[in-house]
Amino acid sequence: MRILAINPGGTSTKISVAEEENLFLRLVVEHEDEILNSFKTVFDEYEYRMESIKNVLDENGIELKNLDAIVGRGGLLKAVQGGTYEVNNVMVEDVRNAINGEHPSNLGCVLAKTMAEPFGIPAFVVDPVSVDEFDESSRITGMKEISKASWLHTLNQKAVCRKTAENLGIKYEEGNFIACHLGSGISVAAHQKGRMIDGGGGRTDGPFSPERSGALPVYPLILLCYSGKYTKEEMVNKVSKTGGVYDYLGTKDIRVVERNAANGERMSQLVLEAFVKQTAKDIGAYAAVLEGKVDSIVITGSIANSKTIMEELKKKINFIAPVNIIPGEMEMEALTAGALRVLRGEEKPKFYL
Repeated sequence: MRILAINPGGTSTKISVAEEENLFLRLVVEHEDEILNSFKTVFDEYEYRMESIKNVLDENGIELKNLDAIVGRGGLLKAVQGGTYEVNNVMVEDVRNAINGEHPSNLGCVLAKTMAEPFGIPAFVVDPVSVDEFDESSRITGMKEISKASWLHTLNQKAVCRKTAENLGIKYEEGNFIACHLGSGISVAAHQKGRMIDGGGGRTDGPFSPERSGALPVYPLILLCYSGKYTKEEMVNKVSKTGGVYDYLGTKDIRVVERNAANGERMSQLVLEAFVKQTAKDIGAYAAVLEGKVDSIVITGSIANSKTIMEELKKKINFIAPVNIIPGEMEMEALTAGALRVLRGEEKPKFYL
């Protein structure tokens, strides 16, 4: 079976074509900022992106009529359970109306459906960004007006946990895992028998990242918000774009920080030490959620390529469970695998309401 996977990002669209599990073609379609900025909404970009993708596929001799399915990255939909969903009109309307905000991943379902329909082949999304499997108690925060929501790197987290489970000789739905995605954004979650029952990260909590502040002491944050020094927009940026490593060191590149630390720059050393400590503390917290019954801790994302950081992190968490490091991301493989499981009858597609 031949599967086309589409993963829209901020300045590019990743695509892959697979024969069964073998991704024999991987491409990144770059988009010029000037063109993207000419569109009022993310949804308005879909025809432009679709033509760009089709052109690249034509150049590589890939015909849509020869595909068995097209799968797109799932965006900011309603809260759903993890799994593979067949794209329907309700899903398309929800991303058209940006019910949970604008994000390039919203285009995944639209592109898949628009390109698949003329050829009568199915269009899917897999483990969308809006997957929320939290236990009810995990939503309680300590302030009734604020509820904790699940906005994590679900697609990659579930993919690396599935891969780890396979290596352990069990199914993902049979094991307990702590997955830690370390990239420009960070998320850590407890996976219990196929469900992400608790987790944190993004712009709300968890360790600080190269560009995000992570969890902050609440009272000093309140004082800073009302200090008059920053507007609301500036505070949002400090939390989500210019916080974390960047706020301390003026760079979002962990490799630069590591080089400076190795050359004796004290603040770089301190920031790296704090980063490892905060990440380890979060992993330990989710080990407690799983009552210490953890089959593996899985570290993924771009920062997992750092041997130095991984060695320091493992020193702090090895006592919990075996640590499995899968650098980078497996999003294209995860999209393909989700579509294949449905096409093979290994699981039923979920229906989006």
